[in-house]
Amino acid sequence: MATDEVTKRHRKHKTEDVVDLKEKKAKKEKKEKDRKREEKKKDEKDEKRRKKERKEKKEKETKQEMPDEKHTVEEPEAVPSSGNSGVSASEARAFMEENNITIEMAEESNDKPPRPMLSFDELNGKINPKLKERLDMEGFSKPTLIQSCCWPVLLQGRDMVGVAETGSGKTLAFGIPALQYVMEQWPPSSTSSIKKSKSNNKNKIHVLVIAPTRELAIQTRDNLARVAEPLGYGVFCLYGGVSKGEQIRELASYALPVHIIVGTPGRVLDLAREESLDLGHVSYLTLDEADRMLDKGFEPDIRAIIGMTKTNEDGRRTNMFSATWPPAVRGLADTFMRVPVRVTVGSDVLSANRRVSQTVQVLDDGRAKERALNTFLRTIQAQKTNEKILIFALYKKEAQRVENTLRRWGYRVSGIHGDLSQHDRLASLEAFKTAETPLLVATDVAARGLDIPNVEYVINYTFPLTIEDYIHRIGRTGRGGKSGKAITFFTDEDKAHAGELIRVLKDANQPVPKEMDRFPTTIKRKTHSSYGDHYKELVPGKAKKITFDDDD
Repeated sequence: MATDEVTKRHRKHKTEDVVDLKEKKAKKEKKEKDRKREEKKKDEKDEKRRKKERKEKKEKETKQEMPDEKHTVEEPEAVPSSGNSGVSASEARAFMEENNITIEMAEESNDKPPRPMLSFDELNGKINPKLKERLDMEGFSKPTLIQSCCWPVLLQGRDMVGVAETGSGKTLAFGIPALQYVMEQWPPSSTSSIKKSKSNNKNKIHVLVIAPTRELAIQTRDNLARVAEPLGYGVFCLYGGVSKGEQIRELASYALPVHIIVGTPGRVLDLAREESLDLGHVSYLTLDEADRMLDKGFEPDIRAIIGMTKTNEDGRRTNMFSATWPPAVRGLADTFMRVPVRVTVGSDVLSANRRVSQTVQVLDDGRAKERALNTFLRTIQAQKTNEKILIFALYKKEAQRVENTLRRWGYRVSGIHGDLSQHDRLASLEAFKTAETPLLVATDVAARGLDIPNVEYVINYTFPLTIEDYIHRIGRTGRGGKSGKAITFFTDEDKAHAGELIRVLKDANQPVPKEMDRFPTTIKRKTHSSYGDHYKELVPGKAKKITFDDDD
């Protein structure tokens, strides 16, 4: 019995010792975790401090390298009105009334609008002589309407909203003032010295252009590069569909110092968040086809990108271009722009180009489309001419099927849709531009923004999902002041769009086929993509009387 008692006590002490050891071990582990947590907090704090120091050092170095940059902090009103053209107030008024142009100054501004420039020669003395010489070499002589009105505004350093139809020459409207801005602060002589140096920091992005699609971004980059790169200023394009690593390497090894980036929102934001692209120096920002980007759901990306650039207070110049002036675009302007000037060419409500002749063929069913297409192409003898014909399908598979059918009929045809690689899409586009394949079958990816000259016909093989897309599609012809023709196949499947289509036809003084009478003509009320019917106008578009400097 005594032995059993001893054994029990021994076991009890042993158990207590084990418990004590476990408690001590747990306390030790907790203490170690607390210590590591405190070390991590300290490391994070130190890293934040180091980042801040690096940023301050970088900004200090930038100021030392570019002392002229300080003038960008000035408010727009302080910039001399060197943008004013040589035309009189009465000539300016007549020009604007004839072309249905309005220039609206911000309500809080008492300034009078600068007068339009009616010729490229009026840029003499207002832009760098070398830039003017490049423009002369390109053969430019008469500015488009949007260029005439934007240059005086942007050359004064003001923020601006340009509302104009696609194909109106917007690239040079913002491109020439952007390039002039770069040249003022980094003259051509300084870019050559940067090029010769082996500094890894030669690329500092000062101008950023955001576009909704890869094709438009590439086209914009090419148009800007034609003028900028012979002067020593690199223009680089960033877009999805290709390797990010490859683009980063190409940017780092670009032959010229890159001052201008043109890109799509997704790829630009990705690279900026990965810290592969520094947007901290961007002080000239352009949003091209702003309404299209918001329609595609890019608003959060755009807001994030703008947040990474210089602020308004630090002198960022911001301009945006749009075919319409919807509430979402107004809200963007209200948030990120300083007392912007609004230039509207034509109407700020989306409407069809009146130079485009619209013909609607009402068909019994979808199977009749193939016969109608064949008949039309035979009528215009498409196999014997090089007239460019752009055919729109709704879906990728449908586009591929139509393309194969046309090729089987003996037509020279190519296609552009989402299933193709970027290389194949660009090859198809180039073949169409040069008329190597005068027929192009496309989905709506090519419906807007692309500059394809001399498209004689647009054929809507399948009606688009919205009337806005219809207007953008037919806007691919009749560009640059020329006339064009649009043919649309309309079936019972499209009857929901009948009312809107009839309105568009009537507004443009185009014939409405009698067969359309069998469709309902009710037009559904437009709603905001995010807020439905419950939204308010963030920036009221109140027009102001246009007066110029020498008006009474």
